[in-house]
Amino acid sequence: MNQDDYNSNFGVKDKYSKTLKAAFNQVSDIRKFEIELYWKRATYFWALIAVAFAGYFSILSSENIPSKFFLSFMVSCIGSVFTFAWFLSSRGSKYWQENWENHLDLLEDEITGPLYKTLLERPVHENLAEKFITGPMSISVSKVNQWVCFFILLIWVLLISFSTYNSLCSLDLQLNKWFKIIMYISIFILTFLSCFMMLNYGKTHKKKHSPKVVVRETEIE
Repeated sequence: MNQDDYNSNFGVKDKYSKTLKAAFNQVSDIRKFEIELYWKRATYFWALIAVAFAGYFSILSSENIPSKFFLSFMVSCIGSVFTFAWFLSSRGSKYWQENWENHLDLLEDEITGPLYKTLLERPVHENLAEKFITGPMSISVSKVNQWVCFFILLIWVLLISFSTYNSLCSLDLQLNKWFKIIMYISIFILTFLSCFMMLNYGKTHKKKHSPKVVVRETEIE
């Protein structure tokens, strides 16, 4: 689809077009809904990750839990999967948010004028404090959130390494040693596989949609 096709499909050049007005209103509402969903998802993952962190440090601080480093390793793997899911979810939300923002850019001219595309910025900052501390800055809030997510993911990797090292150092019996090593490898593979599957098989379907249509008949006998 080129620009002319897009304009023709949505009546972009005709400000009296009902299709253009309906599309503009729909896009505006969906964009607001996507932003709301973005932060709801972030809150959901934050809760899961906070519980994982609490469980991890509670296990390590306990003196009465046997194999606490192994259990902390399991919890850190769970936390890393939650965090990676949050990372991908944030990027997916950003994808759809930008989709509707691009539609808004293309549709708004005949409805409101270039309102959403027009940025009003301060020409200069009055002092250094305003420039670096109190003044506004062109920063994407969602991108900052994704960097926080990436940082937490790195922290989980370090915690996994810490628990693995301490647990392997505390192994005594040969049988117990190999059993735990196998368990560690299995859990690590499952963790990596879960992240790999989310990354490769969790993408949005962009190919042709050919749904199967089933009509249910309902009548009173």
